[in-house]
Amino acid sequence: MKKIVTRILLILGILLIITGIVFVCYGVYKKLTLNIPNPVATIEVEDFGTIKVELYPDKAPNTVANFIRLANRGFYNGSTFHRTMPNFVIQGGAKNGDSSSSPMLSDIKDNVETDEEYNIPGEFIANGYESNNLKHTKGVISMARADYSSYGYIEEGYNSAGSQFFIMTEDNNSLDGLYAAFGKVIEGMDVVEKISNVEVYYRDTDLKEGEEAPKDEDGNEIASDTPKEEPVMKSVTVETYGIDYGEPVTVTPFDISSLLSSQYLQ
Repeated sequence: MKKIVTRILLILGILLIITGIVFVCYGVYKKLTLNIPNPVATIEVEDFGTIKVELYPDKAPNTVANFIRLANRGFYNGSTFHRTMPNFVIQGGAKNGDSSSSPMLSDIKDNVETDEEYNIPGEFIANGYESNNLKHTKGVISMARADYSSYGYIEEGYNSAGSQFFIMTEDNNSLDGLYAAFGKVIEGMDVVEKISNVEVYYRDTDLKEGEEAPKDEDGNEIASDTPKEEPVMKSVTVETYGIDYGEPVTVTPFDISSLLSSQYLQ
């Protein structure tokens, strides 16, 4: 009887070992064969067509998380490309068409007690982020940010991206390591090209020496490369293939206006 029990226990032990090995092997197999695609953004541009962009969370995870949150919560729907430059970039994604403002915390979070504008840290080499080595080649999408260098503040502009992005229409290595590139166009580059060539109010090269830029009805100077009819993004959505990329890390925007005002008053 004792031998029978011992034999049964031995058999059970062997079965448990075999079962464990099977589970381990299955887990390894699943890990090796499971290939989750990168998230893909679909940008539907009214009267122009569709642009599809593969995003790279392994290069710029926080930037990608921010873009996904804004897109899938409808932030970009109805926004425009307010800057179009052949052989350089098309730029858009500003809140309500206001290229000077940042998105609000409520645009990416629920139940915000104190709503305020936010920016995100710049995931690029000049800002100490070494993991992002994406180059600004044709079709690459990257985050626009402020440049305060003319006021003597350089690094303050590094963490000033919010919602605006640009898509390269030509290679430009002068941007490498200074802006957070985070994906690349995989379909619709012809649409990007068409947008880059829309009619604009003027280009810098159109102005003669000493000639002032044209002004709008309110007397404000019109920025160069501003389309007369800004292409509209009907919708921007991101397919994440079931992966939750989380809530992006945010920072408080650098208030250059208040700083300059306080210096002027001293």
